[in-house]
Amino acid sequence: MNPIVEFCVSNIVNGAQEAFEKLDRDPNLDVLEYGCLSYCTKCSETLYALVNGEIVEADTPEELTRKVYEFIEENPLF
Repeated sequence: MNPIVEFCVSNIVNGAQEAFEKLDRDPNLDVLEYGCLSYCTKCSETLYALVNGEIVEADTPEELTRKVYEFIEENPLF
């Protein structure tokens, strides 16, 4: 079972596209895109992704990518 990384399409449009594309190329991750994840305030304020159901936030796409990998390493599924 791979870690699940979820993105809101609005957050992708607001700047998370680069992080989404980079993470989506990783065969060890299941990266999903949804129309809405119901975190509208967070979505309008910062870049974020849900990683195994937990919010990971960042100011830049590069930072978001790094923080997603750090979160996965610090919080293994098994």
